[in-house]
Amino acid sequence: MGISRELNKRSGAKCELCGNEESLSTYTVSPKSGEKLEEQLAICNTCLTQMEGDNLDKNHWRCLNVSMWNNEPAIQVVSYRMLHRLNDESWAQDAINMICMEPDTMEWAQKDIENELEKIIHKDSNGNILENGDTITLIQDLNVKGAGFTAKRGAAMRRIRLVHDNPEHIEGKIDGQHIVLLTKYVKKQPKDS
Repeated sequence: MGISRELNKRSGAKCELCGNEESLSTYTVSPKSGEKLEEQLAICNTCLTQMEGDNLDKNHWRCLNVSMWNNEPAIQVVSYRMLHRLNDESWAQDAINMICMEPDTMEWAQKDIENELEKIIHKDSNGNILENGDTITLIQDLNVKGAGFTAKRGAAMRRIRLVHDNPEHIEGKIDGQHIVLLTKYVKKQPKDS
């Protein structure tokens, strides 16, 4: 598709996220119209394909540790949104905690994230909303396929991770084994006050 002369000049003829110089196109950051240069960014095909798909090369996106500091609001917004898609990675969580942007830019960045969060909500067997980092306990014995053991009722799983594309799955460790559990077999533990 190519990019405008102004966008090419601003980007230095490179992807404004990863620095790739090949297959650049103009990306309009939703929900903006793209009529203004500030609402666009120059993006390579690799970044675009992964942003629009479900398969993320987590190592490729370490470039966000640099792009999130760019002064252009559109680049900050996309960096913030992609970091949230990668929030199961500790480096992405650290970056989210460090990112700094103007209040109106933050509001713009969070619009898309709020829509995504509304779509996928993880709930335990009692209907309590689960979040990354919560502690849960099993409500019944579960035979763990492939691991060769039974996870006993009452066993705790600390610092769970939510499976971002399936509201019925969570990940974590029980007895030193990394496993995926169905949310209907777990109960959220109250946070210590």
